[in-house]
Amino acid sequence: WGKLGDMYGRKGSFLTAIVIFLVGSALSGMAQSMGQLIGFRGIQGLGAGGLMVGVMAIIGDLVPPRDRGKYMGMMTGVMAVAMIGGPLVGGSITDHFGWRWAFYINLPLGAVALAMVTSVLHLPKKKAQGRIDYLGAALLTVGISALVLVTTWGGSEYAWGSAVIMELIGIGVASLVGFLFVQKKAAEPILPLHIFHNRNFTLMAVIGFITGFVMFGAMLFLPLFQQSVQGASATNSGLLLLPMLLSMMAVSMVAGRVTTSTGKYRLFPIAGTVLMVTGFYLLAQMDTGTSRLTSGLYMAVLGAGMGFLMQITMLVAQNSVEMKDMGVASSSATLFRTLGSSFGVAIMGALFNNRVHDVMAERAGKLGGKVTETSAQLDAEHLKMLPAAIRDAYQHAVSAGTHSAFLLGAAISVVALIASFFVKEVPLRGSGPADKPAGDADKPAGNADGDSARAAGRTTVAEPV
Repeated sequence: WGKLGDMYGRKGSFLTAIVIFLVGSALSGMAQSMGQLIGFRGIQGLGAGGLMVGVMAIIGDLVPPRDRGKYMGMMTGVMAVAMIGGPLVGGSITDHFGWRWAFYINLPLGAVALAMVTSVLHLPKKKAQGRIDYLGAALLTVGISALVLVTTWGGSEYAWGSAVIMELIGIGVASLVGFLFVQKKAAEPILPLHIFHNRNFTLMAVIGFITGFVMFGAMLFLPLFQQSVQGASATNSGLLLLPMLLSMMAVSMVAGRVTTSTGKYRLFPIAGTVLMVTGFYLLAQMDTGTSRLTSGLYMAVLGAGMGFLMQITMLVAQNSVEMKDMGVASSSATLFRTLGSSFGVAIMGALFNNRVHDVMAERAGKLGGKVTETSAQLDAEHLKMLPAAIRDAYQHAVSAGTHSAFLLGAAISVVALIASFFVKEVPLRGSGPADKPAGDADKPAGNADGDSARAAGRTTVAEPV
C-alpha cells in the first residue's frame, strides 16, 4: 500500500483500501462457514492494512515534520479509544443483533468515510510511475507467513523438530533470502533497501517491532490474568485495561505536542523504553494476591511507556527518508510493528502455555492436565464450578505463566532501550523531507520551500484532485 501510494497517489490508494475493507466486511457478514469467514476476513484485513498505512502517509504528505508529532499523537489517542470501545460496542452489537452485524456495521460507517475522503481530502493525483514489484511482495508474504506459523504451531500443534516445522522454517528463510535478492535487483522494489542505510530508520524499525511484540502480548495476557486470577468477568477485564490505554493515549498526545513545540524527540524513545521495561517488570511481580488497584498502577506505567513510543517511531521513520519514499517508510514502520505483534503473541503465548501446563501438572496431576486443555473457556464463572484445590492450582498456574511472559516482555524491552540510546537527534524542520541523496540520510530533513510545495500538491507530476 505504501508503494502504491508513492506511485499513484495517496487519495486513490486510500479510497481503494476503504472499498476493499467494506467488501471484506460485507462478505464476512454473509459467511456460511468458518473457512469462508477466515478467507473473507483476509480480504477485510487487506483493506485495513491500506487504511493503517494510508493515514500515516497522508499525515506525512500534508503536515511538516515538526508538526507531525501532534497529529500522530492524536492518532494514537484515537487508536486507544478504539481499543477500549471496540470490544464493548462489538459485544453489545453481537448480543442484540447477532455476530454478523459486527461486520455489517462497517458498511454505513465506511460509506461516510468514502464520502468525506472524496469531498474533503485534496492531495496530488500522480501519474503512474514505474511498476509494482509483485514478485518481491509475494516472497515477503510467503516468508513472513511461514515464520509466523512456525512460532504459532511450534511446540503446540507440532513438535519443534517435526517435518512440518522444519519445512516451514526452510520455506520462510528461503523466501526472505529470495526477497532480499529481488529487492537488490528490482527497478522499483517494494521495500527499497537503501532506506535501511539510515541509522534512525533502522533503529525505529527495531523499536517498533519490539513495541508491537510486547504491547499485544500484554493486551492478550492481562485480561486472562484478570479473569482467571482476579475474578473479573470478560466484559470487566476489558474495562480493567483502561489504566494502560488511557495512560498511553494521554502520554502520546502530550509527547506529540512537546515534539511540535520544541522540535526535539530523542528523549522520548529512551523514556518510553525505560517505562516499558519497568512496567513489564512490575507486571511480572503480580500473583494471586495482587489487587486490581495495584495491577492498574502497573498497567499505567506500561501504557505511559508505549505512549512515548507509538507516535515517535513513525515520526522519526518518516523524517529519515526522502519524500518519494514516504509511503514506503510508513508502510515499513507499520509492517515491523505488525510483525512484532504476530511474533509476540505467538512466542509469549507458547511460553505462557508451557508454564501453565507444567505448574498444573505439578500441582494437580492428571486432572490438572485436563483442565489446562480447556483453559481458554475458564472465565470467572467457570472457575467457580471447579473444586477448590483445582481452582487454586489453576490460578497459581496462570499467575506463573503471566510471570514468565511478562519477564520476557521486560527482557525484550531492554533491547529496545539499548537501541534508543543510538537514535540521533535530526532536527525536525517546519517542512517535509527533501529529495536529497541517500548518502545524506542522517542530515536534517529538507528545506521549507520545496517541501511545503510538495505538501500543498504543487509537484511536477500532478495537479490537485
